[in-house]
Amino acid sequence: MSSVAGANVPAWPEDAVEVGRVLDAWGIKGWIKVQCFADDPQALLDATRWHVQPPDDGPLKRPVASAAAATPRHLAIVSSRKHGDVIVAQVRGVDDRNGAEALRGLRIFLARGAFPKPRAGEYYWVDLIGLSVVNRDGVPMGTVTGLIDTGPHSVLRLAKPESEANPDGDERLIPFVGAYVDDVNMADRVITVDWGLDF
Repeated sequence: MSSVAGANVPAWPEDAVEVGRVLDAWGIKGWIKVQCFADDPQALLDATRWHVQPPDDGPLKRPVASAAAATPRHLAIVSSRKHGDVIVAQVRGVDDRNGAEALRGLRIFLARGAFPKPRAGEYYWVDLIGLSVVNRDGVPMGTVTGLIDTGPHSVLRLAKPESEANPDGDERLIPFVGAYVDDVNMADRVITVDWGLDF
């Protein structure tokens, strides 16, 4: 596996973002099947080197025989393409199904700087996390901790401010749509919404 995780690979990027996971082997010639976490997988398809970490405690596990093997820090990608709802990729140094299965569950990361620039009015979820949210009256609504994809649109998950009494829990959900989101100011790291404390 030394050719997969060679000594001349770049350092782990400071702006690394998790973008996918190796689901399984694909075929018998060492290709892998990858779940991409983004609607637009272009950053993953364009990258020739993926940074990887071992599987977390999720349902995808590597085979026991390979669990003791050293997990590579990077995968050199020879070729990749969309295949239905997944991406399939050929990894340098992985030439058979057993080698590909040994990568099952690996978490894939890319440098945030490698992402394509979003179009006007579009945002990467990772860029919204941590932003403060206020309503039109300037009242703090909370801080973005994540988003939920409902299909038709995304929903902001906010941790309510500590100063707010929280009889209904510590989380607030606000649809991330133009009807409720007035402005996203990335420079000031503030999202302004048309939303009341009693919603």
